[in-house]
Amino acid sequence: MRRSSVSRRTLVSSSAAAATWLALSPAIIGRAEAATMKLKCSSSLPNDPKYANGRVYYDNLVKSLKANGLAEQIDVTFFPDNQLGQEIDVINSVKLGVIDLMVSGSSISANLVPLVGTFDLGYLFTSFPQQTKAFDAGAAKPIEEALLKGANIRIIAWAYNFGSRSVLAKKPVKSPEDLAGLKIRTLPNPIITECLRLMGAAATPLAFGEIYTALQAGVLDGLEHDPPTILASKFYETSKNYALTQHNFSPLAIYFSEATHGRMDAKLREGFLDAAQKAAIDTRAHGLAVEIEALAALKDKGVTVVECDKEAFRKRALPQTDNFIKAHPEAKPVVDAIRAT
Repeated sequence: MRRSSVSRRTLVSSSAAAATWLALSPAIIGRAEAATMKLKCSSSLPNDPKYANGRVYYDNLVKSLKANGLAEQIDVTFFPDNQLGQEIDVINSVKLGVIDLMVSGSSISANLVPLVGTFDLGYLFTSFPQQTKAFDAGAAKPIEEALLKGANIRIIAWAYNFGSRSVLAKKPVKSPEDLAGLKIRTLPNPIITECLRLMGAAATPLAFGEIYTALQAGVLDGLEHDPPTILASKFYETSKNYALTQHNFSPLAIYFSEATHGRMDAKLREGFLDAAQKAAIDTRAHGLAVEIEALAALKDKGVTVVECDKEAFRKRALPQTDNFIKAHPEAKPVVDAIRAT
């Protein structure tokens, strides 16, 4: 049998290497245990870093995570433009924990928990700053609790859609009579659909991803949305009249799966939720500024912006709130808190 000899130098070197490994192994194991948490964030809007609220919020969230020292621990991947499915499918995936985050208006979740539809009532809010004041006073709390209980979804922050919702149409609209009979796309949400119907339109629910082709084909005569979304999605290419009905100051919700919330380490979760809140504050400021800019850009692209008879539309939509409260008495404290501001 052949005998192998180990030199003293080799033995010392090997011992030093082993000692080094033993010293480093806890840190290596620790890093393995603290593997990066990967999250999926969905938005129906285009991947526009200026006019699309989903992308703007995502960029702000990444910045806030970095500021909180969590860039290496939480990796958020952004999926814009309905890449993970239409909004109704995505909100259900958030409910099931298949998708972690969704940036969208509050309206889509009213399909899961009807009380959320309170925020869709026509002419409930008068401005976005008023909305923040009302939410800070607790008006959003019952909505958040109902969504968590009824759909396993947390709203971890509130921002703004980038401007109030108004009507873009192929013909000028200045009064309810002008809106009569026009097929106006609304969210697949009964509250917003009813609001537009009361305002005079032939309200037509349709998934966001189908709007452009429906306008092109003449299936729709227009839609209701905010100026930056109209600009980012290029709806102005099909319709050239924008009536400032401002019937809805729709809050932007940051939806977070309760399943994902539950599997986060407590300390990591605290830092993440703080970053989500900071990102929402930055997104609100951006939204207020960019609405004005988007309106100017739409005018440059040949869109006629019309100051319509907003009071006439408001009076038509007013009965909706009383009827909603009769059907959902739990909405009354929310409405009262908003009106009080």
